[in-house]
Amino acid sequence: MASKSIFVLVIFSLISLFLGTSNAWLMQPDFYASSCPNVEQIVYNTMKQAVSKEPRMGASILRLFFHDCFVNGCDASVLLDDTPTFTGEKTAKANANNSIRGFEVIDAIKCNLEAACPQTVSCADILALASRDGVRLLGGPTWKVPLGRRDARTASLSLANKNLPPPSSSLANLTSLFARQNLNINEMTALSGGHTIGLARCINFRPHIYNDTDIDPSFAATRQANCPKQAGNGDFNLAPLDLQTPTKFDNDYFQNLVKKRGLLHSDQELYNGGSQDSLVKKYSTNQAVFFQDFVAAMIKMGNIKLLTGTKGEIRKNCRVIN
Repeated sequence: MASKSIFVLVIFSLISLFLGTSNAWLMQPDFYASSCPNVEQIVYNTMKQAVSKEPRMGASILRLFFHDCFVNGCDASVLLDDTPTFTGEKTAKANANNSIRGFEVIDAIKCNLEAACPQTVSCADILALASRDGVRLLGGPTWKVPLGRRDARTASLSLANKNLPPPSSSLANLTSLFARQNLNINEMTALSGGHTIGLARCINFRPHIYNDTDIDPSFAATRQANCPKQAGNGDFNLAPLDLQTPTKFDNDYFQNLVKKRGLLHSDQELYNGGSQDSLVKKYSTNQAVFFQDFVAAMIKMGNIKLLTGTKGEIRKNCRVIN
């Protein structure tokens, strides 16, 4: 058992080193074994309460983690509030108008951890653990999260606007934006499977359901009933990204793509006569393979451009620097 644990830790370290992570050797699932031994249970319990109250929260926290990692790495910069002298990432095009949410859940987790282990667990690690637990609580896979991230003292509105994929993205644009984060096209497709949970706003899927031809007509009509064609009408009306099971983490998202029932233009681009068609078909019929690839891609994404060691800080409040 001990040799197996050592092997797993070595693999995680090698993944981090491959990604060029600074001080990668510090990243390990048991990083807080001595300093905060109950960290995972505290995060899980708080997430369980949040998801029980609102199942959508699992998807919201997963999205929050994704939007953090794609801007200067997984450093909790997305959590920083604006101040009179500082502009964070919350008003970026992909984040504005409550497009990203769940900050109060991260606040609650941080509060519980501060009570148990003051100024020990980073907000960046909280996001990584909470996103894993949100997936797990909705029926998805679980995995060991390498820990040891530290929190940024700054954020980048410009990079948020530049790096986060818009729902209008073509397959080529998606591929380019993920490659910028050292994530290949197959990892992009696996991570897109996170859209098997959660909701999207009419303003983001309106162009697809009214203008695109790569969509099932009956599905388009169903979505049009709650999303008027005229811009400005019902912009924030919500629809499930996965029509059948929006609060269950499964492979239905890929089954929908094969049926031309992707909600966003960027979703359907994964199955539209391009290079990812065969992988989408595989995931649509083999949930175990999707789960396996999703976990591997999540671990890799969670190691993008980390602050470790003495870099950054451990915020007392996830919304502001110390």
